[in-house]
Amino acid sequence: MAKTNVWSVVVAGGSGSRFGRLKQYSLLAGRPVLEHAVQACRPWSHGVVLVVPDDDNGDGDGDRNPHGANAVVTGGATRADSVRCGLAAVPTDAQVIVVHDAARPLASRALFDSVIRAVTEGDADGAVPGLTPSDTIKVVDDKGEVTSTLDRRSLVAVQTPQAFRAEVLRRAHQQGHPVAPGATAATDDAMLVEALGGRVHVVPGEPGNLKITTPQDLRTAERLLAGDADRS
Repeated sequence: MAKTNVWSVVVAGGSGSRFGRLKQYSLLAGRPVLEHAVQACRPWSHGVVLVVPDDDNGDGDGDRNPHGANAVVTGGATRADSVRCGLAAVPTDAQVIVVHDAARPLASRALFDSVIRAVTEGDADGAVPGLTPSDTIKVVDDKGEVTSTLDRRSLVAVQTPQAFRAEVLRRAHQQGHPVAPGATAATDDAMLVEALGGRVHVVPGEPGNLKITTPQDLRTAERLLAGDADRS
């Protein structure tokens, strides 16, 4: 795997509407959340591209701070648009591209290893981490009434990092295939690869790989880093 040219795109283009501010720049153990995500990609990556909001320059003082990334680019209106902006900065000779959410700063080295190996050593076009939901999942209509109950044994809650064969990911974004019924935009890159007909493999996710969405999530992440909570 050391010979495989792997690049990572860290998506930090969110507006932070649910968090109340740009959560990617909130401090976690003394460093911005997005910096943790960039550094998590480093051991496996020849280079890292960081995608930031279109109204922010990455550090707030007029000079772009790459936070350990090789390049910082401006994102787009949607997550898929932001990933496409990041892909444009990835060298054309990259063989595998990892897409990782800046809001998941606690992804382990083992998780990166799992998704990359699933692509480089298997026949998958992409690999994503997934966790089986512990709650019962019901489908409701626009009136809030239950229409069906899903079998959670066949469901997974998907995380990042997600790894893909570079040419497949680029083609999926270029062709802009339709997303899931009822969805207005792709919520992850695997959706686009799936729509293209690509094979996406699921590896075991990590409960501790939480997505920071609220201030409470940030406090939980602080406890996890401090070793006061179980990350397994």
